[in-house]
Amino acid sequence: MISKIVKYLIIIAVMGIGGYLFYKKIYIPKTTYTTITPQKGDISEQVFGIGNVGAKNIYLINAGVSSKILSILTDEEKWVKKGDLLVSMDEVDLPKLLEQAKISVKKAKFSIEASQKRLKGLIVQKDLTHKTYIRYKRLKDQSFVSQAEYDKVKADFDEINSQIELAKAEISLAKSEKKRAKKSVEALKIKISKYKIYSPVDGFVIAKEAEVSQAVLPNQTILKIVDPKTVWVKTYIDEKISGDIKVGQKATIALRSRKGKKLQGYVKRIVAQSDAVTLEREVDVAFDKVPIPFYINEQAEVVISTKKFKNLIKITAKLIVYKDDKTGVWIEKDSKAHFKKIKIVARGEKFVGVSGVKKSDKLIVATPKNKPLKEGMRIHL
Repeated sequence: MISKIVKYLIIIAVMGIGGYLFYKKIYIPKTTYTTITPQKGDISEQVFGIGNVGAKNIYLINAGVSSKILSILTDEEKWVKKGDLLVSMDEVDLPKLLEQAKISVKKAKFSIEASQKRLKGLIVQKDLTHKTYIRYKRLKDQSFVSQAEYDKVKADFDEINSQIELAKAEISLAKSEKKRAKKSVEALKIKISKYKIYSPVDGFVIAKEAEVSQAVLPNQTILKIVDPKTVWVKTYIDEKISGDIKVGQKATIALRSRKGKKLQGYVKRIVAQSDAVTLEREVDVAFDKVPIPFYINEQAEVVISTKKFKNLIKITAKLIVYKDDKTGVWIEKDSKAHFKKIKIVARGEKFVGVSGVKKSDKLIVATPKNKPLKEGMRIHL
């Protein structure tokens, strides 16, 4: 009999201890909540979008000619200045052809100079011969010289005239040859210039797509260079929330490679045509200060500030709950939980502007460790 009483007492004690431990270790923690009061202040309404780093100006440095690469004087993630030599290519026999063309110019020049000197001498001779011819013609008319003597003088005069015409023709031909050779020199210089590629801009090399000794075609890309002044984030935003976005609005940019760091920017361009499939609009957001290094196509999150609201009641978004298709918050009153309907006025990056609550309200902060809240449920603080 005594043993049964002891047994029951032990069971009662165990149950009591278990109940006490359940109440203290489980029930109390699960029904204990913290509360906060709303703040009052300004909120910038924001639009969120996801995109990728891009640039307005990306320069494709193509080979331009079919040849073999002799040297590439830069590499990925290197800065270049406008006019820097980037690539040298094999000119093959073009330098020899250019030298030959230059020699042709010199030969034509010498030929012109020689023919002009000869012409000058012939003109002097013509003057003397012409005087002799006029004198003999007068003497022949007076029968002081024979016909044979006159004919010889006239033949000499005609010969000088023929030589003068020939010299003029030689000069004209040499000038034409010089002009042709000069054009050939210019053409070869232009052609040779294509075998050396210079940077068209102060920029950042983002890709090297060919190697030294590689044979390339004219349209083959060797390097890609970005103008850093034109780097932006191509952001895609749902049409439903894009209506308030304007060029020049401030924005924050979070790059995937820079976790926790937010960069400042602004709306640079809004593309006029939306995507008919995704129903999204491209909004290009430029950086106030471009991060170095940057990576084209890197994923980025963008938050654009579209409107500013002043003197609103502000709460954190995690406090907002939805009950029976109604938007509201849980508030504490007389140690009990009560659902209070609210209206969202503005959404900011950290806070949500609402109406329907007062600064004196105690808003319940629930955690996954707490019991789900119900109307009139007793809570501990």
